[in-house]
Parts: sequence; C-alpha cells; structure tokens
Amino acid sequence: MGGSFTSEATIHSARPFDKIVIVTRKTRLEGLIDRFNTLDQAKFYVEHAGADFSDYQLEHASYENAVQRVTNDLQGIAKLHRVERRYLSNYIFAEGDLVVVVGQDGTVVNTAKYLDGQPIVGVNPDPNRFDGVLLPFRPEEAGLIVRRSLRGEWRSKTVRMADAKLEDGQALLAFNDFFIGSKTHTSALYKISFGGREEVQSSSGIIVSTGAGSTGWLSFVYNMVRGISPLVGVVTAAPPGVESRFDWNSPWLRFVVREPFRSNWSQVGLLFGDITEDTPLRIESRMPEGGVIFSDGVEGDFLSFDSGATATIGLSSRSTELVTD
Repeated sequence: MGGSFTSEATIHSARPFDKIVIVTRKTRLEGLIDRFNTLDQAKFYVEHAGADFSDYQLEHASYENAVQRVTNDLQGIAKLHRVERRYLSNYIFAEGDLVVVVGQDGTVVNTAKYLDGQPIVGVNPDPNRFDGVLLPFRPEEAGLIVRRSLRGEWRSKTVRMADAKLEDGQALLAFNDFFIGSKTHTSALYKISFGGREEVQSSSGIIVSTGAGSTGWLSFVYNMVRGISPLVGVVTAAPPGVESRFDWNSPWLRFVVREPFRSNWSQVGLLFGDITEDTPLRIESRMPEGGVIFSDGVEGDFLSFDSGATATIGLSSRSTELVTD
C-alpha cells in the first residue's frame, strides 16, 4: 500500500471519526446515457463513430464493483454517507468526517477544495486503467486502512493549496494550479506586480502552480522551453536550486508567464517567480471582457477577471491531508 507522494509523511494519533463519506463520480457510460437518454442510443452514437462501446461498459462495471466493494467493507465501521462529485458544492463536511474518494485523481482534487483538514483516503477503482497518483489504495484495501486510521495507525502527506482573491471578496482555491488569462485564444492583457517590480504584459496567460501541480501544467512549460531553446541558442539549464517538480508541502507557489509578447507598451522582464506568504503575486486585469481565473484545469470553476479587477494569488491557509498508509 501507499503511493509515490512527494512530501514527508506525518504520523497521526488515534482520532475519532464520526462519519465516513464516500465520494464517487459518474462513469463515462453514465455521462453518455445522460447525454443520449438511453443505453441503446449511447451505444449507437459510440459505435457509429467507430469506437468500441464495450470499453465503456467494462469501465463502468469495474467502477461499480469497486464502489460496492468499498461500501461493503466499510459497513459497520462508522456511519456511511455517499455523495457524487457533482453534488459536492451542496454537501457540508463535518470536522469528524473521514473521506474516502473512489477516483480518478480529478475526483480527489475536486473533493479537496470542499474540505478543511479532513483526511482523504484515495481508492483507485481500476489500477490497470488509471495511474492514480492520488489514489494509493485498491478497493480491497479501503476497509483495512480506515480501521487503521481509527486506531491511529495512519500516516498522511500534506498538500498546500493556493488561493486567488479578488478585491470584491470573491475567492477560488486551487489544488494543482491556477490559470489567469483570457477564456479564448486571444491575448491576455494585465499589469503584474511581484517582489517590488511591476510591468504591463500581453501573453497567453499566467500559470500558478502548487507543489502537487508542479508535475502537471508547469512541467509542460518547462518541457516547451527545453525543446525550443536549441533553436535560438539558449542554454536550458535551470538556475541553481530551481526544479520544475517541488514538494507538495512546500511553503511557496511558482508562477510562469506563457508566451509573453514584447511591444512598445508590453514588457517581458517579469516572467517567473516563487510566491511565498511574504511575497504574493498581484495581477490587475486590463481585458474589457473574457478575462478569467480558473483552477485545476476546470474551466467551469472560475472567477470573472475583466478590466478593473485585481487578484492576489498566494498560499491558502487550507491544506489537504492525503492518507498514504
């Protein structure tokens, strides 16, 4: 048991859990049925497109079996509640909840934003199908790890989260990363302020990454720079001590500016930095419309960021405890 988490584990003492909340998600098959109303119509659509409908059925059956196995094994340990991911925004978690997420990884990320210190046990419903970086346990291990947690024989790793706050009080959390820019492919226009410096920029937007997200979108930017730098004769070695991947519990966030454009009025001197509690990132929108801040790659989870809005990006006071063993 246990996954490849990039932070030191914390050993916990016994803790009374009042309730176990099992978080599930819709399968691809259920999504198709919602879209086309019936199983037969969903099958016709997939097969007409030349895809294998049986793969959807196998994935669905595997997931349902995993959820049923977890539910059966947790019966009698504590009160059980089951909530589907799409209803998380309306669900109130209690301080004494232990949360069991039957993944994918995105389900863990989405769930974490609604928690305030409650531990998450991530269960991979189909290890042959999903890598499950945030899902270190198999369905048959869920009962054992929950019982061990009740006895205080559990360890977790902390994920520091990020938050974006607008001056009007609106706020958004990120488990992996934020994107600040335009919701279309047009250039984002803004003034950026960081570490006593500021400049007006035009770019494809800004990415702010947590340690958990540093192997995701942030690493793509690093890969792009390494890939194209030989074409312009640039040395690609990172500055001393700078790596694209950093610890999930690191007391900083990292921002990068994507595809900055130099012009008579836009600069390209402030493109990278580490955000700390003492050094937040501030961005003032200069986009008449279509400006957005969204988190964790979910475009529907966003703040409008049009002209006049100013966002402060920093470490959140909230973090996530991922049970590892």
